[in-house]
Amino acid sequence: MALNTRNFLRLALATALLAATGVAGAATAFEATTTLAGTTLVLNGTGTRYKAIFKVYDMAMYLPAVAKTTEAVLAQPGPKRLSFVALRKVSGTDLGLAFMRGLKDNNSPELMGRHIPATTRLIDIFSGKSFLAEGHTFAMEFVPGKGTQFFIQGEAQGQPVDDAEFFQMILRIWLGSSPVDMRLKEALLGGQ
Repeated sequence: MALNTRNFLRLALATALLAATGVAGAATAFEATTTLAGTTLVLNGTGTRYKAIFKVYDMAMYLPAVAKTTEAVLAQPGPKRLSFVALRKVSGTDLGLAFMRGLKDNNSPELMGRHIPATTRLIDIFSGKSFLAEGHTFAMEFVPGKGTQFFIQGEAQGQPVDDAEFFQMILRIWLGSSPVDMRLKEALLGGQ
């Protein structure tokens, strides 16, 4: 059977969609360990955030010990780090709004109400940037007794905010019951 142009284009599109949806691990080579507040953190998992078929960012989650479930991640005491590499030009406002949606989708109104100043700070940091270019990095770190620190291109964005409960809220953006990307959730928890 000969492929006409229309069938060829359909086959090419279907192949591209299958390839895009089948990739869970991040293409970015994240370090196997990192140190935060004197604690060695291990790479728990990496993955790629897709929006439709487009890659948005690669992400890595570092914890004091490997955890395979959301509950185990949230129960771990100690420092934690989320590292990101933008894979396309991303509007800072769009990124800030996406974080806000993820927080609302995965946390109770009571939790959201208790952490309004910290949530506002998170949105302000990313919305204050016109865009993050492909290859730009950003990160979120939690250190007990200090709070959550946000970084863009390795530079701290103001002072740390809030407490462990707030960082758990942030983690639920990717690990909660309505994560931004289910394949990314599985990858961060060490799945394929």
